[in-house]
Amino acid sequence: MTVDLRPPSPKELTALSQLCLRSKSYWGYDAEFMNACTEELILSKDALKHPMIVAQTPVGLAGVAQLLPNGADIDLALLYVDPEHMGQGVGQRLFHWCVETARSLQARTLLIEADPNASAFYQHMGADVIGDAPSGSIPGRRLPLLAFSLK
Repeated sequence: MTVDLRPPSPKELTALSQLCLRSKSYWGYDAEFMNACTEELILSKDALKHPMIVAQTPVGLAGVAQLLPNGADIDLALLYVDPEHMGQGVGQRLFHWCVETARSLQARTLLIEADPNASAFYQHMGADVIGDAPSGSIPGRRLPLLAFSLK
């Protein structure tokens, strides 16, 4: 399967938001949980102010990733793969783009607040669990916090 990486267009923000929601729901979360996460996963035009990339296949959008500068570090704000394309290397391609982009921005560390179901993926890519962080959507929920050294 051919996967091209390219910047998103403003017209794609709704479709990319839907992709993020499909990807999150892949893990079997119930409707109440997904409703609590919806606002965090809806991409606005402001999202385009930060480095973002789309994975495109001949049949459509396969994934999206975004970085947010955070002092000397950089945060992985998004990395979602459409469930239809999971296990096909799309996530790895997006993660490699994140690493190279973060390095080009001279960030020291890529910080990742991961969904618990995605933590193993990031560890496989070389990130280390360094603690946990509060969920931005679910009060009281803690998420694995990982770091990937960019040096």
